[in-house]
Amino acid sequence: MVDFSLTEEQKSLQDLARKFAKTEMLPVAAACDRAGRFPEDVYRKAWELGLMNLNVPTEYGGSGLSVFDQCVIVEELAHACGGMTTSIIANCLALEPILLGGTEEQRKRTLPAFCSSYHLASFCLTEPSGGSDAGGLQTRCRLDGDHYVLDGEKCFITNAPHASLYTVFATIDPALRHKGITAFFVPRAAEGVVPGKDEEKMGHRASSTSTVKFDHVRVPLADRLGAEGDGFSLAMRTLDHTRTPIGALATGIAQAAIDYAADYSLKRHTFGKPIGEHQAIQLKLANMAQEVHAARLLTWHAAWLIDGGQRGSLESSIAKCFASDAAMKVADDAIQIFGGYGYMKDYPVEKLLRDAKLTQIYEGSNEIQRIVIARELLTHYA
Repeated sequence: MVDFSLTEEQKSLQDLARKFAKTEMLPVAAACDRAGRFPEDVYRKAWELGLMNLNVPTEYGGSGLSVFDQCVIVEELAHACGGMTTSIIANCLALEPILLGGTEEQRKRTLPAFCSSYHLASFCLTEPSGGSDAGGLQTRCRLDGDHYVLDGEKCFITNAPHASLYTVFATIDPALRHKGITAFFVPRAAEGVVPGKDEEKMGHRASSTSTVKFDHVRVPLADRLGAEGDGFSLAMRTLDHTRTPIGALATGIAQAAIDYAADYSLKRHTFGKPIGEHQAIQLKLANMAQEVHAARLLTWHAAWLIDGGQRGSLESSIAKCFASDAAMKVADDAIQIFGGYGYMKDYPVEKLLRDAKLTQIYEGSNEIQRIVIARELLTHYA
């Protein structure tokens, strides 16, 4: 029987994340957004409470949570600030390739450090000339004795200026496309690793984003993840797991938008009564509620399948794509309900729209998600 109720443990995780979001994130969210400030004090507190490294198994010191558990937490955090949530969960994305493709020795050598003390890691796939074309990487890796030499540049890398470790995808030969892509983990301290300056972004301004250059960086053969040419498959398997929590992040933004809008509709009066009593507003709120509920259930379904051992490529793409589109729609409707006030930075909903936009772009744009969905769908009919 399908059961949509949360376990007592999941309710405790939800309560923990909700309390942290309300007491630590929300009070500083607007100020960090305006200043573009990276609130590392908040992130350190998140680490102390076990709200980072959620996917790292307990034997390495992590929380060892399921994808479903992660989604419950992420939605609550994103309700307070999408940008902070992105930086808090970025370690999950960066460390997932080590979990999926690393040897036991590699896992023991890298993962415990992130759980025993506060560290950030970054996932380095996107390049300036590639964008969504993950098979067209130009960052090169060349074997030189018992080391590889990495040369190239990555862009739009979350937490890059603050990270102590990077998981990097490079190619032994660009002509091989996806068959040449190989994965590595590279410490920030390695000579030739140069993070760029923080990007000025439309939203998620409390999250740090920059380029990372690799200039003749020597990486030991022992730090390669899997075999040469395994990197593309590893990146795609990673995204299958981490894309679903992005659906939860978008759902959290959408839930915040409807919460603010519904509350405002009961306080704002026009024509002698609260605007929430006007049918035009009620129709908007009803549509918003449908979008949020559907986004949450699609995300939970994808997480449930992945936790059950299925690949979940189709379902995770559906969840991420639908939930992020829903977040944009719901945030836009929330601004409309607020009217002119919604357009002002003194009110919270304009930030939600800016934060929602990125969820349609990162971890695979929604155009790419639709291609994935169509291809996965057609395999069932071929």
